[in-house]
Amino acid sequence: MPDELVMRSDAKKNRERILEVAVVELTSDPAVPLSTIAKKAGVGQGTFYRHFPTREKLVFEVYQFEMQQIALLAQELLATRPPKEALREWMDSLAEYAMTKAGLATAIQQAASVYDFPGKSGYAPVQDAAELLLRANENAGTIRTGITNDDFFLAIAGIWQMDTQSEWRSRLSRLMNLVMDGLCFGSPESLKNKV
Repeated sequence: MPDELVMRSDAKKNRERILEVAVVELTSDPAVPLSTIAKKAGVGQGTFYRHFPTREKLVFEVYQFEMQQIALLAQELLATRPPKEALREWMDSLAEYAMTKAGLATAIQQAASVYDFPGKSGYAPVQDAAELLLRANENAGTIRTGITNDDFFLAIAGIWQMDTQSEWRSRLSRLMNLVMDGLCFGSPESLKNKV
């Protein structure tokens, strides 16, 4: 029994290491050979293909892994920061992810032509994270009431319009500040501070 647990633990570590390396490699080159990912992850071809029998399966798992990491970040931030700070920092992380993963988006588009990607439902962990942050802020009185996930994602949709080849960081920060100002306008906290 203990040997079986060690094997499962090793398999899990191998899988996570492959995913971490794949995120970096696919982001920089959507057509990176799978053998390069396996080598950089420190696993043999057999181990690699046991976890990810096809390129499309790997890309799908990377996509799910990244969505889960963004979602987990929301919980971590809420546990360590006031709601307003947590939301703003999470917005920056989501925006940074969107801008720096352009190569990964290309790999996802290529894989989607072969593999049945979940589409909008694949964003569910990120949508749940946004909902968690929005409700925490609404309860704290730091944003206006009634803001929905759809409102939030429509407001930040400008992220996906930015040119990744330009100097986007300062524009991105400005955009996130504008969105945050809009979320906070008319909140109980802002009205209290006016008095």
